Amino acid sequence: MVKFENPNGYIEITGNYFGNLVGKAAQSCFGVTGMVDSGPLQSVKSIIKNRVGSDNSCQGVNVKSVNGALVVDLHISVSYGVNISAIADSIKNKVRYTVESATDLRVSAVNVYVDAIN
Repeated sequence: MVKFENPNGYIEITGNYFGNLVGKAAQSCFGVTGMVDSGPLQSVKSIIKNRVGSDNSCQGVNVKSVNGALVVDLHISVSYGVNISAIADSIKNKVRYTVESATDLRVSAVNVYVDAIN
């Protein structure tokens, strides 16, 4: 959960909202075949969610607030034969633009980890 203060009061945005927002923005980029679990805790969460029937767009997404700005970590899988550097740059720009336009929060870093090639 990310909390920040503006002139009208405090605003809290859940991690699930950020996960879905960032996950869908990343998956819409060319060459991304899916999101990958970033750790054992997220693996357990995705197994439980898949049994309930929800989508996995927030899988592989970690958003944290550091000094008033957001740091986004993404774990993705990409298509074989694509330029990974170009995909990572595209994802960074798309995610930064999407989050900043949707929430008015500044994104200081978007870290893209390629965990699989399909």
